Amino acid sequence: MSRFALSVSRGLTRVTESALGPYQTAVIRIGFAATWLLFLLREYPHRQEMYGPDGPWSWDLAQQLIVGNDAFTALMWSDSQVWFEIVYGLAVLSSALLLLGWRTRTMSVLFMVGVLSLQNRSIFMGDGGDNVIHLMAIYLVFTRCGQVWSLDARRARLAWEARARGERNGPDQVGPALWGVLGLALAAVTLAGWLDSGWPAVFWGLWAVQALWWVVGRRRRTPEPRILLDVVANLVHNAALLVIMAEACLIYATAGWYKIQGSRWQDGTAVYYPLHLDSFSPWPALSDLMSANGTIVMLVTYGTVIVQVAFPFTLFNRRVKNVLLAAMMTEHAVIAVVLGLPFFSLAMIAADAVFLPTSFLRRLGGWAARARGRLFPGVGRTAPGPREGTPRTKEATEQTHVGFIA
Repeated sequence: MSRFALSVSRGLTRVTESALGPYQTAVIRIGFAATWLLFLLREYPHRQEMYGPDGPWSWDLAQQLIVGNDAFTALMWSDSQVWFEIVYGLAVLSSALLLLGWRTRTMSVLFMVGVLSLQNRSIFMGDGGDNVIHLMAIYLVFTRCGQVWSLDARRARLAWEARARGERNGPDQVGPALWGVLGLALAAVTLAGWLDSGWPAVFWGLWAVQALWWVVGRRRRTPEPRILLDVVANLVHNAALLVIMAEACLIYATAGWYKIQGSRWQDGTAVYYPLHLDSFSPWPALSDLMSANGTIVMLVTYGTVIVQVAFPFTLFNRRVKNVLLAAMMTEHAVIAVVLGLPFFSLAMIAADAVFLPTSFLRRLGGWAARARGRLFPGVGRTAPGPREGTPRTKEATEQTHVGFIA
């Protein structure tokens, strides 16, 4: 019983004292923001046909569907062309800012609004990659995904260095001003009756939490309120990270088990057929080269099923998991080139990144920093990430001792 109690105590301490996987959540933030941003930019000339008020899936049809499924989309607030351009532009802007890690708490919410608004406007335009982005955009709201590799982390480091030199930092004005403007916009939308089916509670809840965080940070007399908020935020972050990992495992498990039931996957010929579809053959010569060898087709077909079914069961064996993870990422890279599905592949690679080892991600960040230093010598470095015993901010110092310590 003493060992069990000690294990439970250590587990509680671990999930409450810090936000786990800071590098993994940063990669997810960067990966999905970049994927959605590149998609919006590539489809900019075709945005009217895909999501515009005069597209094939008309505004009236979309309105009827939204009434039935209670999905959220800001594009249903007006059928004007100007409003559509505003929403599309805000979706592009929020994706770019989330990619950079500027005000990640705010941008993650705006990123979710942009994804839901466009995808729910024309649900028949999406594919599996869009579904993954749809889900991850919601999960990212609950993570502390700006702790490393972000402008927020750089700003926190610079503030800590200034305090270490004895300099006084003025209060943050951009964050409160941004959330104040968004609060006024949310109030206007709510009073207009454009939010229903529980969405007012969702957005007002997110706004109130941020307001509470600001009030506690400015008005606190003792550290306990901030410590309590850190504990809650860490719990929510870690729970969201667990959901993201479970979602990725569920995607591969269901895909693998459904493939097993198909006769073409059973006889080892399933990969041959998409290679000969005109819609998925951007490089016909490459597709013909791959499909010409029956042994390669059979190995890729069976290998795909084996990797997808086995991956969730290998998470507790680091070496096997890393091998299968590399195989899946390579497979998605091949799909991006051979089948012409770059955004689906990018979305899946971003989801897979949650399982990448921290040591590898730290080395990757070091390589990227050195490469950027060579290309842009005058640009200041960003924070390299949290290190043991080296807190960058006052909040980081407090977080070292946050949690249920036994």
